[in-house]
Amino acid sequence: MAFNFGAPSGTSGTAAATAAPAGGFGGFGTTTTTAGSAFSFSAPTNTGTTGLFGGTQNKGFGFGTGFGTTTGTSTGLGTGLGTGLGFGGFNTQQQQQQQQQTTLGGLFSQPTQAPAQSNQLINTASALSAPTLLGDERDAILAKWNQLQAFWGTGKGYFNNNIPPVEFTQENPFCRFKAVGYSCMPNNKDEDGLVVLVFNKKETDIRSQQQQLVESLHKVLGGNQTLTVNVEGIKTLPDDQTEVVIYVIERSPNGTSRRVPATTLYTHFEQTNIKTQLQQLGVTLSMTRTELSPAQIKQLLQNPPAGVDPIIWEQAKVDNPDPEKLIPVPMVGFKELLRRLKVQDQMTKQHQTRLDIISEDIGELQKNQTTTMAKIAQYKRKLMDLSHRTLQVLIKQEIQRKSGYAIQADEEQLRVQLDTIQCELNAPTQFKGRLNELMSQIRMQNHFGAVKSEERYYIDADLLREIKQHLKQQQEGLSHLISIIKDDLEDIKLVEHGLNETIHIRGGVFS
Repeated sequence: MAFNFGAPSGTSGTAAATAAPAGGFGGFGTTTTTAGSAFSFSAPTNTGTTGLFGGTQNKGFGFGTGFGTTTGTSTGLGTGLGTGLGFGGFNTQQQQQQQQQTTLGGLFSQPTQAPAQSNQLINTASALSAPTLLGDERDAILAKWNQLQAFWGTGKGYFNNNIPPVEFTQENPFCRFKAVGYSCMPNNKDEDGLVVLVFNKKETDIRSQQQQLVESLHKVLGGNQTLTVNVEGIKTLPDDQTEVVIYVIERSPNGTSRRVPATTLYTHFEQTNIKTQLQQLGVTLSMTRTELSPAQIKQLLQNPPAGVDPIIWEQAKVDNPDPEKLIPVPMVGFKELLRRLKVQDQMTKQHQTRLDIISEDIGELQKNQTTTMAKIAQYKRKLMDLSHRTLQVLIKQEIQRKSGYAIQADEEQLRVQLDTIQCELNAPTQFKGRLNELMSQIRMQNHFGAVKSEERYYIDADLLREIKQHLKQQQEGLSHLISIIKDDLEDIKLVEHGLNETIHIRGGVFS
């Protein structure tokens, strides 16, 4: 086939020297052709290339469900690393889910295929720079076509009749659609027992049926009465998916309880019959949420992912804003960029919702503060009124106690001080004079206002509304003050009545 832009037929890198009656590359007109399609813009089939930390075909690395929804062969840091340690992957496919019980020894074992990788690089360089398939000037055109496929990250590069074509994937070092982002590292331990279940349902549906979901998960665990399923948190994901974090508490006969380790619970969920039951509940992915060990983090940072320039990877490590909490992860292709954009938009919406809730709480607290301040001011006025009333009672009591005695020296001194204060208040340049001056100015302003009464003024509707509201509040305050005064008058009458009765009783005794 010549320049097939559709899905490639299931070739696995067969030799390009098989003879056929037709020309191999359409318009190029040669007597040799290949068994499969020549060039393809579609995603290639499994190439069997080896990842950085394992020999799996579907390579992926990511953190949680929020970072793993691409298809095809993706940039690889080992599938088992993204699963057994509580991470999702850039490609959360069914094939990747079946590889999540890989042990750590197999995860971080370096592949011993250096000669094969060296030949792969040589073949790629030959396909991009000096193909010898046709033996004429058309090889230069073929080299440019191979470069275009390598830049795009898809297709096959033919360069020699006796060597299979090179599979161009997005992991190849010449692919232009790559970037490095950062993902948060989980900080939960295996003893916390946190397992993430991704449901293909909306958050509202999950929350409305949370109790039924807990009961269904308990049945999946065998309905053991010593086990209790608890929901740690529920979070919305893009594409109408929901992340549910659960943990299971196991109670022993002696009364103690403990959380089931995350790896144990995850291993149970990965059993074939259990996974089928979870899929019936709408679960599309399950993983543990546990932290990476320092050795694992070091292993990840020291080895750049497949297809990522080591210089770019080193620069990404230098630019890491928080190396203690974030780890660089590759972003390969537009699908991965779109997925991360959706996750970012989702998190932005969640943050905005939380900010709105906080804003409402702050508004409510401000209202409570205003009410409290008004009550404090009211209690202060009431305290001052009670202090004055108490002082008046003490004065009357002191008058009754001092009746019939001559004025003492300290009392005479106090009377002189009071007379001095009264004279200062009545002085022309002091408070009384200033009050008279202010009164005269007010009268003059009223007079000028009466003269200019013919002028018309317009008030803005919002300002008028605020004035009405302010006057209404003043009116309510005056009404409240009047009620307080009435209560105080009743209290004063009661005190006077009590004093009169006391005086009458004392007068009868002295008589």
